[in-house]
Amino acid sequence: MSEIPNTDPEGIDSVRMTWNNWPRTKVEASKCVIPLAASISPIRPHSEIPTLTYPPLRCKTCTSIMNCFSRVDFTAKIWICPFCYQRNHFPPHYSMISETNLPAELYSQYTTIEYTLGDKNHNPVGEIDAKSAFVFVLDTCMIEEEFEYVKSEVKRAIGLLPENAMVGFVSFGTQVQVHELGFSDMSKVYVFRGTKEISKDQVMEQLGIGVAGRRNVPGAGVGGYQQQKGMHVQNSGVTRFLLPASDCEFTLNSLLDELQTDQWPVAPGTRASRCTGVALSVAAGLLGACLPGTGARIVALVGGPCTEGPGTIISKDLSDPVRSHKDLDKDAAPYFKKAVKFYDSLAKQLVSQGHVLDLFASALDQVGVAEMKVAVERTGGLVVLSESFGHSVFKDSFKRVFENGEHSLGLCFNGTLEINCSKDIKIQGIIGPCTSMEKKGPSVADTVIGEGNTTAWKMCGLDKSTCLTVFFDLSSSEKSNNPGAMNPQLYLQFLTSYQNPEGLMLLRVTTVTRRWVDSAANSEELVQGFDQETAAVVMARLTSLKMEAEEGFDATRWLDRNLIRVCSRFGEYRKDDPTSFTLNSFFSFFPQFLFNLRRSQFVQVFNNSPDETAYFRMLLNRENITNAAVMIQPSLISYSFNSLPQPALLDVASIGADRILLLDSYFSVVIFHGMTIAQWRNLGYQNQPEHQAFAQLLQAPKEDAQMIIHDRFPVPRLVVCDQHGSQARFLLAKLNPSATYNNANEMAAGSDIIFTDDVSLQVFFEHLQRLAVQS
Repeated sequence: MSEIPNTDPEGIDSVRMTWNNWPRTKVEASKCVIPLAASISPIRPHSEIPTLTYPPLRCKTCTSIMNCFSRVDFTAKIWICPFCYQRNHFPPHYSMISETNLPAELYSQYTTIEYTLGDKNHNPVGEIDAKSAFVFVLDTCMIEEEFEYVKSEVKRAIGLLPENAMVGFVSFGTQVQVHELGFSDMSKVYVFRGTKEISKDQVMEQLGIGVAGRRNVPGAGVGGYQQQKGMHVQNSGVTRFLLPASDCEFTLNSLLDELQTDQWPVAPGTRASRCTGVALSVAAGLLGACLPGTGARIVALVGGPCTEGPGTIISKDLSDPVRSHKDLDKDAAPYFKKAVKFYDSLAKQLVSQGHVLDLFASALDQVGVAEMKVAVERTGGLVVLSESFGHSVFKDSFKRVFENGEHSLGLCFNGTLEINCSKDIKIQGIIGPCTSMEKKGPSVADTVIGEGNTTAWKMCGLDKSTCLTVFFDLSSSEKSNNPGAMNPQLYLQFLTSYQNPEGLMLLRVTTVTRRWVDSAANSEELVQGFDQETAAVVMARLTSLKMEAEEGFDATRWLDRNLIRVCSRFGEYRKDDPTSFTLNSFFSFFPQFLFNLRRSQFVQVFNNSPDETAYFRMLLNRENITNAAVMIQPSLISYSFNSLPQPALLDVASIGADRILLLDSYFSVVIFHGMTIAQWRNLGYQNQPEHQAFAQLLQAPKEDAQMIIHDRFPVPRLVVCDQHGSQARFLLAKLNPSATYNNANEMAAGSDIIFTDDVSLQVFFEHLQRLAVQS
């Protein structure tokens, strides 16, 4: 087994930890430098996870669920909880249990198990079974060409929706228009002013779906659905503004055909007045009134910055540039804090309703992703940022959201995550797409990282690839009767309940165990449990969080100091002798990961807008460890005539005139042709029968790039470029500058140099060795 590389490091549990053996005390944990953290993909599919149709057994003291680590006394019919050591009696229907007749949850290989909790159907809407709803919120302030692109994509999306999915439609520009889809005789629109904030009650009153402003709906609700007795009063709004996709597809298509771009005149030298904030408030109010608690998504398609009403990020005067990182640092972005506060309150409203905000932003300038980040992230929404609604990054990503079958994202709703842990373990918080439910308990730590102060989190939206990072701490009590002395194992249990795309409520229970080690006496065991890839990603997520939360935080210095501490704690060396320094193989890639993290767009924000930075960080926080590692340290594959495609060093020395390189940096995929290859291609050699091998060489990276693009969400940007071409910067920016203009005389023929004063990995490592061995 050891010869075969582990292709699925997450396994059945979808859990990866920075340390797989844990130090016993808080003091020893702080000496480890890298925090104790676990990354979990709560609902990642795996073929070996069994699904059980009966309810789980819970411990009567700590409410954790019986699992394969529970000790069982078969004669007394008792199970002992591994978390609190409580003895629990089996209920009568487990009376047949014996060592040879075990229920699935006690099988040692089923550390993760799924229970079906039955059908969840909050809102019987007439005869319709509302399992999910989508409200499209469409920006109309854009040029005709962009508007046509986005309308055709929305039409395609509605055609892909399940027939019973409820659909609503809101368009906005200077004002907000809510379209009454249930009134099919003519198009009927409710208009809201874009200048002032609007509450959920006001939305209900104006739309006539509140108790107060309720219109009398005839016996057969509009659209012909019989009003049921016992049905909520507010559900009259469901049949007017939200209809099943199968019933309103024709109405919506013709509405989209007639819909025009915003007709309000825009004076020269000014921006269009766009009331994004009010539009999202209205959509949230509409869903809150009609379908509270039902899985629903607000799909916002935004083509520019909000300049009107709450959530405004910039004035209408075009001579005012949209805020940059420098403005945010100097507190020179007058709208920023107010807009963030608005979206923070919108996030709270959406979370309480159980609804998701998805953001698709396509514009050449910023649209306010940095401000909206809080609402998207707390509700578990999707985010895609592109340059145009006609670009494949938007079109292909948008299509993926609504696709069914193998290729679907597996969008689920109404998730909650609860964590139970062994006695001395405390939870500091989670970084990722979720919201703290403020559920206190003995395992809540004093310090908070991300969404903390709780043992339960809400995920309004989650999908197959959603990933969360949980930070743990150890309790500081140095008791002589250390419980670890009795039990060498620690246990963590993750309980995720969620509604799947078919509307079923499921509960996934993952219970994992790790070993306590006495790191003071034996640091070798500790080192062998170190996962350097996970550690690098956790450090990246923590750095991003600190850069946003702490003013004047110097990320590069903080990372450097931690790396030096890791090397002097775990390296082997003679004091003050840099040449004697060696690093254990379990840590060998870690300095290189941090070198690339220091240079990445997560830390070096100089060349990116706040919107791009917010976008990158949201994806860094929600993707699994393997994907996040590629964002930090891209992968490079080299194609040449004399060898099979092979991984190449992420270094400028890998460039060759007769090579093609394929760079995957997650957000973009770059195919880079060496000089000679490009010249041959321009001369058309690949079309000549005697140069079949050359044609195949050109084709191979294209096919590999398509495979990467096919499986990824959001769809990455594909860049095809040549050596010395203008687009070559996409590759050069990611390579280690081992050859710069300072030492150009040493380089090999046909390779390249990078014009930079950045240090190379070699120099970085020499400095690191020198500082790590200092006494």
